[in-house]
Amino acid sequence: MSADRDSQRNRVYEAESLVRTVFDRADRGARELELFGSTITLPVERKFASIESVQDYADRVLALNWVRELWPGAAVPVAVRARAGAAAAHYEPGAATIAVPLHTRGTAWALRELVVLHELAHHLEPDGAALAPHGPEFVDRYLVLVGEIIGGEAAFVLRTTMLENGVRIA
Repeated sequence: MSADRDSQRNRVYEAESLVRTVFDRADRGARELELFGSTITLPVERKFASIESVQDYADRVLALNWVRELWPGAAVPVAVRARAGAAAAHYEPGAATIAVPLHTRGTAWALRELVVLHELAHHLEPDGAALAPHGPEFVDRYLVLVGEIIGGEAAFVLRTTMLENGVRIA
């Protein structure tokens, strides 16, 4: 795949990293924040303890009626497996598999709802679409999942952070 086809990848990852930091701070008690003139109370982001709990969560998201109505790919089961290394989670389209790093160096940064929803947004890409993996259509799917599942406040924080980082959204 050429860099042109996934030109937003780094911007998407940078925005997500910032948003994960905001949620981590919220877990330590700073749940309310001001963003672009709006005061927001962040919802709780689910964290996972095991591959089995991530698998259960992914299965439940894909079974939601509205998810199945919006994206036919939700009918295709997704597998979740541990990933070697700690740098990134990823989605394997040919195997319909999400790979997430487990606890490494005292952290389990990928065993969280935002990361799993990101990978599920890849899984839900329409068959044969040949879209950029982190293009505007992907970002829109991801934001819909975050907004409907974690909450509108979480989607607002993610959307505004992405827009500030120059991410295009469909």
